Amino acid sequence: MVTGPILETFEPPAPKLAPYREAPNNLEAEQALLGALLLNNEAFNRVADFLKAEHFYLPVHGRLYATIGKLIDRGQIANPVTLKHMFEGDEALSEAGGAQYLARLAGSAVTIINAQHYGRTIHDLALRRALIGIGEEMVLNAYEATLDADANNQIESVEQKLFHLAEEGLAESGFKTFTESAASAISHIEAAYKHDHRLVGVTSGLADLDELLGGLHASDLLILAGRPGMGKTALATTIAFNAAKAYRGEKDEMGRMRRVDGAVVGFFSLEMSAEQLATRVLAQEARIPSIHLRRGKISGDDFHRVVRASQEIERLPLFIDDTPQLTIPGLRARARRLKRQHDLSLIIVDYLQLMRPTDSARMNNRVQEISEVTQGLKALAKELNIPVIALSQLSRAVESRDDKRPQLADLRESGSIEQDADVVMFVYRESYYLQRQEPDPSDSAKHAEWRERMDRIHRRADLIVAKQRHGPTDSVELDFDAAFTSFGNRVRDSNMHPPPEAPPF
Repeated sequence: MVTGPILETFEPPAPKLAPYREAPNNLEAEQALLGALLLNNEAFNRVADFLKAEHFYLPVHGRLYATIGKLIDRGQIANPVTLKHMFEGDEALSEAGGAQYLARLAGSAVTIINAQHYGRTIHDLALRRALIGIGEEMVLNAYEATLDADANNQIESVEQKLFHLAEEGLAESGFKTFTESAASAISHIEAAYKHDHRLVGVTSGLADLDELLGGLHASDLLILAGRPGMGKTALATTIAFNAAKAYRGEKDEMGRMRRVDGAVVGFFSLEMSAEQLATRVLAQEARIPSIHLRRGKISGDDFHRVVRASQEIERLPLFIDDTPQLTIPGLRARARRLKRQHDLSLIIVDYLQLMRPTDSARMNNRVQEISEVTQGLKALAKELNIPVIALSQLSRAVESRDDKRPQLADLRESGSIEQDADVVMFVYRESYYLQRQEPDPSDSAKHAEWRERMDRIHRRADLIVAKQRHGPTDSVELDFDAAFTSFGNRVRDSNMHPPPEAPPF
């Protein structure tokens, strides 16, 4: 017999169910578009450049759209009669009404004028559904902690998917009339005419190089190659610093900043750290040997010069990313972000062979890997409409020749690099090799001759332009200062040849 108080049975409150939400869709727009296409096949050309079958919410609508496209591509007429026999065994279409549904779609179409508007609506809703899918996948992956995919990898993966989705959401540029193309060319010519240095592209700060190339042109992939010790990174750093220092912008009619001169530079350093690159720039600006800065062998006055130089550099639009083993999708995502936030106008990659093509496993063929990297960089240059400079190593074949001047065949995996590049440049310092050929000091005659030759070329560097799609090939002489690891304009002698003129058309 129970004598104590009877305890009431505890019933937990019923969980609140989230309201059911259907994925964004508009079946009426899909039906209206398909009806317009069946009524007049010409309407297909208004949406075919951006709308795909997978953008339709109802699968049977997607299959109808794909079949209409195939028939039109074959030069056939797409209407309920021609589509009827192709969908006789389709259960989804049978459930919707079969051939009568096709006739109803065509009969309900009022006009084809709004076909493009219907297509844009369907496309926008498909992007929204894709966004929801990425968000749900992101949440699920974030809850799962695995060693193979840490948080940073997940962030990069999501960012890559979002940028791919954003790229898909952009309207295709399509054909341009020659009038539009000519107007764009005239605007570039006018900008070059008004420019003090008669440059179309971004200045490198090296007068002879700018004269030969006309500046660093938008949408160009420029390869800067050389053997180790030639100063590729030093030259790239000099160009980046000069371009950022020359930057000048003005606001357009919409209130957005527009580049007038110089460049906002994004420097992707896969070999050196950001601190090492900053030290080189500081040494160049403060005129203090970089080795003294690294070892701290500076005086009080030197330190104040470094501080003043750093204050000047802080204002420069120069951004450094030293992420190692960066992939092409990762570089593309970061470049797009910098373009959107700061109007990026020049990219430098140091260097090509350290980049990975994708996040997937490496390919067995190294040439294919480099080909994917160079194609990705060229595509990025065209997409952002800015020049991209990629540094590259040269093969050891140079060392086995008596003439150490590099050639196009010396490029590692040269087929893809030479093919995809608009400009190929080699940096070559004869003093680097001559210094290692010092004769025995006991032979005074040979040593004096060697010393005289070293004095003549010890600061000289040749920049060989071996390929240029827009103009002539030639070499220019630069001044190399090893103490500050920087390049500059070389003082011309009276016997030096002037820069070559552009060839006639």
